[in-house]
This record gives sequence, structure tokens and C-alpha cells, in this order.
Amino acid sequence: MLKLSPKAEIIASVISYSLCSGSLVLVNKLILHYLPFPSLVIVTQLFVSIFLIYGGNFCGVMHIDEMKWEFLKPYLVYTVAFSTGVYTNMMCLNTSNVETVIVARALSPIIVSFLDHIFLGRELPSNRSMGSLAMIVVGAVGYASTDEAFLSQGIGAYFWPFLYLNVITFEMVYGKKIIKSVNFETISGPVQYTNLTGCPPMLLFAIMGGEFQALNRTIQDYGATSVFEYFTKLPAHVIALVVLGCLVGTGIGYTGWWCRGKVSATSFTLIGVLNKCLTIFMNVLIWDHHATPFGIASLFVCLIGGSFYQQAPIRKEHVEADKGLTSSSNDIEVPTSSRINWEQEETMRPLMRKEVNK
Repeated sequence: MLKLSPKAEIIASVISYSLCSGSLVLVNKLILHYLPFPSLVIVTQLFVSIFLIYGGNFCGVMHIDEMKWEFLKPYLVYTVAFSTGVYTNMMCLNTSNVETVIVARALSPIIVSFLDHIFLGRELPSNRSMGSLAMIVVGAVGYASTDEAFLSQGIGAYFWPFLYLNVITFEMVYGKKIIKSVNFETISGPVQYTNLTGCPPMLLFAIMGGEFQALNRTIQDYGATSVFEYFTKLPAHVIALVVLGCLVGTGIGYTGWWCRGKVSATSFTLIGVLNKCLTIFMNVLIWDHHATPFGIASLFVCLIGGSFYQQAPIRKEHVEADKGLTSSSNDIEVPTSSRINWEQEETMRPLMRKEVNK
């Protein structure tokens, strides 16, 4: 297996997560255009991911972690946030344009940066970082002033984006907290636990949203008698999109937890915001109901502001406390399989600045 240096591992995790995250938004938007069943689409993606994980283990291609109650307990809380976040994100895509989802995501680093300080031992944002967060707010307000949904529906158009913003901030902070405390033996562990525990809540959301009844009506309209027969009658490009969504969904599970283990909660949140640049360009090419030029410009203000954010260092008292828990003076996290090295943390800040200056 290829052994990467700490710096190369950070770069690889950021790039791979960014590609999966940006593409999955567009793929799911396209899937929902043909199959308006958000929860059932996510259940399908989770199930396929689980099938690939256990299938790979059965064939001897990969190793997976055993199911343990002490690992399951913290992931049950995360599963609620994860499932709610996925559902609210899909509802945003189903009721709004992609830019609205991106702006909601762009506002999340502001909240996460303070939660990082309160719960994860980070310093408060510097003056430069506060300025960058202020730029994000200005850009978001500018975008909202041009959004047709906001002008025609008022604040009600932002119900799902607002709910998504609150859920995603909790998920980012709590996800970082459990990755420091749960010691998995394989990289499949977080993906395995998240997807297994995520299926039941998503099925519940499907029931609450009446998606099974809507699916039955659609099956009857196609003259099919089962879900399988209905699936075989779908156009080839729709089937291809579903397959692609399942593969990218599996990829984002792995790359997301990998990247999260290498950077702070705020930096991970910002990476999720900045990689939406690709989504914006693709969205302009695909959809006719994208934002106005001024709205796009305001959105870029959000993204530019986010790019100037500097990762806050660990507070001195937390560094000293963590040193007492480890045998190496370089460790800043409680030792786990996803432990972050001080050199990796220090590497990330100049790395992010260099990427912005390119």
C-alpha cells in the first residue's frame, strides 16, 4: 500500500473529499429531477455502500471492524444528526436551487468556529479570520436579496436551508469529537457504523414524507407491478445516475471521514464550502433556474471570504493536557486510529494559504 507523507495525506484527503462532495450535490439534484423520493434515494445509496463494504470483506478484498456496543453508542447520536442533515440537504435540493444550499453551508463555519473553541479546545478566530467570516455573511445577505424564492415566498423559502445550517454545524463538531474518541482499526469503521445506523432513520423520514405512497403511484403509472420492474423501465441515463450516486455516496463516506481526521472541525467545514466552487460552475451549465449574476457574485464573496480563514491553533492548556496523555510531545489528540499529529496541524495552515494564492 502506498505510504504518503503527512502533508501529502492532507492534500489527498482534501482533494478526494472535495471531488466527491461537489459531484454528489449535482448528481443527487439530477436524480431528484427524475426520482422525487429524497429519503428513498439516500437509503438506496446507504444500502449499496453497506453491500460494497461487506461484499469486499467477504471476498477478502478489505477488512472491516466488528460491531461493538461501545462504538455504537456515540454513533447513534451522530446518526440522528447525519440522517437529519442528509434529509434536510435533500429537501433543500428538492425545494430550492443549488446556490441556496451552498449559502446555507457557507454560513456554517461561523458557528462551528465558536463551537470549536468551546468543545474542541481551539483558540477563537483571529482578526483575519473574523474578517473572512464577515465577508461570508455579507455575501450570503447579498445572495438572499436576489433569490427569486426568497422574494416570492419570503422567509418560508429558507425553512429547510436554515434547518440544514443548524444540523450541519452540530454534525461537524460532534463528528470531530467522536473521531478523536472512537478507536477503529480500519478506515471502513466510521463509514460502516454511520451507514448501518443511518438506514432506519431515513426509512422513517420516507414514511413521514409519504414517499412510499408516491412511489407506488409512480410504479402504477409506469404499468409495473414491483419496484424492480419499475427500475428496469427507467431510461438508461436515469439508471446510470442512480448507480453513479451510489458509488459517489460510498466514496464521500470514506473521503469525508479521512479528511475530517486530518483537520480541525472548522477547517473541515470550510473545505466543504470552498469545494462548492466546482458545483457552482456545473450548476450554471446544467440548470436554467440558477441565481442571477449578482447572486453568483455574492456567492463568490462568501467563498473568497472562506478561503482567507486561518485555522485556529489548539489552546495551550489543551496541548499540555494532551501531552500528558501520550508518550510523544508532538501529539495533540487523544491517541486513536485517526489521531492528528501536531506536524499535520501545523502543515495545514500554510497549505491552505498557498492553495488560495495560486
